[in-house]
Amino acid sequence: MARYNKIYGGPAEEVKPQVHEAICDTSVLPGTAVVRTAGKFVAAVAASKGRMFVVQDDYLALKDVDTAWPAGDRIIGMELLDEQLFRVRVPTGTSITQDAALTVNAAGKFIPAVAGNHVVAHANETYNNTSGADQLVSVRAAKGYTFA
Repeated sequence: MARYNKIYGGPAEEVKPQVHEAICDTSVLPGTAVVRTAGKFVAAVAASKGRMFVVQDDYLALKDVDTAWPAGDRIIGMELLDEQLFRVRVPTGTSITQDAALTVNAAGKFIPAVAGNHVVAHANETYNNTSGADQLVSVRAAKGYTFA
């Protein structure tokens, strides 16, 4: 069971997050980081450069945040903007502390950044994921390109 039921966390006065649509050749869960390559979305990795997006829940098909978009589907990616909050995937066994710098792993999931990592976001809460499954954690995008 997900800790949150939506990926976009606000603020409520913002009309909508900036969204982009593209085909993704692999199945992907909402809250995963993706980048656009050759017109398609692919899972982001720690070395990814350029605009990063967080996969939105498929609310148009009435799917929840734990239902993956099917491979080959056109998915919705929300651009990580620093004035907005997002709920992102954190792998099981990962401990996140509030204000910690986060990067992404090879599967596009958010993990604590270590020296030399590209910082993608900062945690908005403390959460120790011992649930046995990936969980959603509230974050705010990092401003610009910074390194841990």
